[in-house]
Amino acid sequence: MGHDHSHGAVSLGARHRGRLWLALALAVTVVFAEGVAAWYTHSLALLSDAAHVASDSLGIAMALSAIIAVRRAGAGPKRTFGLYRLEVLAALANTLLLFGVASFVVVQAIRRMGDPPEVQAGPMLTVACLALAANVTSLLLLRSGAAESINVRGAYFEVLGDALSSLGVIIAAVVIALTDWYYADSLIAVAVGLFILPRAARLGRDALRILLQHAPAGVDLNEVKSALATLEGVNEVHDLHLWTLTSGMDVATVHLGLESEADPAAVLAEAQQTLAKRFGIEHATVQIEPGSANRECETPGW
Repeated sequence: MGHDHSHGAVSLGARHRGRLWLALALAVTVVFAEGVAAWYTHSLALLSDAAHVASDSLGIAMALSAIIAVRRAGAGPKRTFGLYRLEVLAALANTLLLFGVASFVVVQAIRRMGDPPEVQAGPMLTVACLALAANVTSLLLLRSGAAESINVRGAYFEVLGDALSSLGVIIAAVVIALTDWYYADSLIAVAVGLFILPRAARLGRDALRILLQHAPAGVDLNEVKSALATLEGVNEVHDLHLWTLTSGMDVATVHLGLESEADPAAVLAEAQQTLAKRFGIEHATVQIEPGSANRECETPGW
C-alpha cells in the first residue's frame, strides 16, 4: 500500500485569515453605521442591508473560527483527517443564514408596500455610500482567496451581495431625494432579498457536494480510471474512490491489479505521479495487488 503525503497541512482558507479579519472589521463597522442610520431615516432598505451585513459578519466570523479550529486541532487518533470539514460546515451554515436574511427582507418589504413611511434620503445616501466603499474594499481583500477556498468563497459572495445591496440603497435614496417616491425603499429591499437567494443556493450546492463526498468538480472518474489502467504493468483498476476533503484537498483510494512481471514499486510511483500531476490529487492511497494476489475486491455489505 502506498501513500502520498505531499499535501499541505494547512487548508487553503487559512492563507487568507488576515484578510478575513479585515473584512470582518469592516463589516461590523458597516452594521453599526447602517443600523443607526436606518433608525434615524426610517429606511427599510438600509435596515435590510444592515441585517444582510450582520448575517455576513457572523458568516465571516464562523469562517474564521473554522480556520482557527483546523489549525489548532490538527489530526489525532480519532481525527485522522483533522478538522478540515469544519470549513465546509461553516460554508453550509452561511447558506442557511443567507436564506434566512433574504426571507426576512422580502416579508418586511411586502408588509410596508401598502403604507410606506417617509424616508430621509440625505443621511440614507451618505451611509449607503460609505457602506459601498467598505464592501468594495472587502471584495478586493477576499477575491484571491475565493478562487481557492469554499470557506473564503462564501464570505466573498456575502460581501458581493452586500456591495450590490448598498448600491441598491444608493439608488433608492437618489430616487426618494428627487421624487419623494417612498415605494423605492421597499422595492429595493425586495430586490436585495431576491438577489441573495441564487448565490446562497450555489454556495449550499458546493458545500453539499463535498459533504456528500461527490467526486471533485472537474474530475472525470472514468478518465482517472482509464489513465491508471494504461500504466505499464497494470492489469486492472478497481475500487476507485474520489472525493474532496475540503477546498483544494482532493483524495483518492484505488486498487491496482498488476501483471505477473510488473514492478510494484515502479507502478506505485507512476500511479501517484499520474494522480497528482494530471488530476491534482496529491493525497492518494494506492493498494498494489501483485499478479499472484490479483483479484476483484468483494463489494462491502454497507
